[in-house]
Amino acid sequence: MIPQQDADPRSMRERMLAGDLYIADDPELAEANAAALDLTAAYNATTVRQEPLRRALLERLLGAVGEDTAIRPPLHVDYGVHISIGARCFANYGLVALDVAAITIGDDVQIGPNVQLLTPTHPVEAGPRRDKWEAAEPITIGDNVWLGGGVIVLPGVTIGENTVVGAGAVVSRDLPANVVAVGNPARVVRTIEEPAARDEAVAGVEEA
Repeated sequence: MIPQQDADPRSMRERMLAGDLYIADDPELAEANAAALDLTAAYNATTVRQEPLRRALLERLLGAVGEDTAIRPPLHVDYGVHISIGARCFANYGLVALDVAAITIGDDVQIGPNVQLLTPTHPVEAGPRRDKWEAAEPITIGDNVWLGGGVIVLPGVTIGENTVVGAGAVVSRDLPANVVAVGNPARVVRTIEEPAARDEAVAGVEEA
């Protein structure tokens, strides 16, 4: 059911942040988006020799950014402030992070070139979509995840820690920790053993 604009006292921004249907063509949201685009344009215009300026712009743009985290321009966001990224992360060229809902990225995450983190959703029904209603679902990326080049993560997805997603995969459902997933839609093809467990297994074989 699509809400009527006069039936809900909340602003469109409040609806958006609650994950409810809202209309993005709203003056408050348009201004927030414009401010983010100004900052991303400035960030994307920096050079590798301007690391202090890059860091300052990134801290203004994003909701939180950990120490020793680097994002290579170009970077593209909707609002920026709804993105939290941990320490020691690296994102290669062309990251698209559409943060209509929260995007939470843990520590030590590796993100390949042209990865897309997409929180927005749109009604399947033609009428509401024509009327420009939309919503969003948050994305969570656990610690030490590696997203290969061109990976697309869809709305509402959580990826567990240490998981590797192969290049070009489309992640439409949650992925557990400690797995390798590939394909469209992404599917788990194997688990990742912790080094300690692997060493114990090898030792057991040798003793036998």
